[in-house]
Amino acid sequence: MLSGFKDFILRGNVIELAVAVVVGSAFAAVVDTIVSNIITPLLNAAGGAQVEGLKLEIISGRPDTAMDFAAIINAVIVFLITAAVVYFVLVGPMNRITERINRTKAVEEEVISEEVATLREIRDLLAQRRPDATT
Repeated sequence: MLSGFKDFILRGNVIELAVAVVVGSAFAAVVDTIVSNIITPLLNAAGGAQVEGLKLEIISGRPDTAMDFAAIINAVIVFLITAAVVYFVLVGPMNRITERINRTKAVEEEVISEEVATLREIRDLLAQRRPDATT
């Protein structure tokens, strides 16, 4: 049972996933800080004078009853930027590397299959000559 767990952990996909999660979460913190300090103030400035940013207070004077649309837009922007960076930095290059490896394997398989075909032709020719030689 432990050897199966060890094989699972040491598989390349699990390690790559762990690296992606760590890098993605670290980058998400950077993106969140940038968006919170640059984009959110711009969104709040668009709210107008009666509301605080893009907040809509349901009950006037109670901050816990406000819907903060700027926070929602902020979260969406952070998600999109993080997803784009993870895709272009990790997923895209990994797909290209995997494609190159698969192309190399396909070329090697073609060479092996040609050799096997040639050996089979030689075997068949030798098999045809044998009955003629014995009679």
